Amino acid sequence: MVIRLTKGDGDSGPRYRRVLLKISGEALMGQGEYGLESETVTRIAAEVKAVRETGAQVCLVIGGGNIFRGVSGAAGGMERSSADYMGMLATVINALAMQSALERIGVQTRVQSAIPMATVCEPYIRRRAIRHMEKGRVVIFAAGTGNPFFTTDTAAALRASEMGCDALLKGTQVDGVYTADPKKVKDAARYERLRYQEVLAKDLRVMDASAISLARDNRIPILVFSIHAPGAFAEVVAGRGHYTIITEEG
Repeated sequence: MVIRLTKGDGDSGPRYRRVLLKISGEALMGQGEYGLESETVTRIAAEVKAVRETGAQVCLVIGGGNIFRGVSGAAGGMERSSADYMGMLATVINALAMQSALERIGVQTRVQSAIPMATVCEPYIRRRAIRHMEKGRVVIFAAGTGNPFFTTDTAAALRASEMGCDALLKGTQVDGVYTADPKKVKDAARYERLRYQEVLAKDLRVMDASAISLARDNRIPILVFSIHAPGAFAEVVAGRGHYTIITEEG
């Protein structure tokens, strides 16, 4: 049984005491078309630091699409398992970049990889990761689940479940879940609340079906917000701001 920390009466701390932030690799590109933009990585690191300073425990999963996408590689004729492993290595690069940015601003950070590579980071060990967070460190989970055919969305839901997180926060390009892509459809409406089953039935593509199902089975709310809005991460962790929440109740 997982014991979750919740906000107590009279407590002015964050609504969610232990959270996992999932962002795509593309979120680190800034205005570029490939790779990492230093200013963007530094800005997101500052957002993480602000949440950490509220007393919340924070862990991250970062995609690798800014460097390599396994699905794209497979579509180009590459064997899918090999392509997915290459994508996992890309997430390690992003994790190390974010670790560097966080430690430059004074946040102790550990990278744990599902694919052991002891020269550059720790192997993923659940108890050690929890202990790091209890000591105030930010933990970045790299290399997805360590298995091909699974996305970093699924890895995020898995790690959030293993860590006993109070919420999984998905930082996206827009401030929530919409009926259609608001950048393409002018009158797309934003959902305030959704049920897990609605997301699956309406094929809203917030996260893949495996991630949604895993979050549902472990009763972890998913909060979707804009990673590009200054201060949005801290606002959502405090239970404020603009976001869509996905829960069992809707």
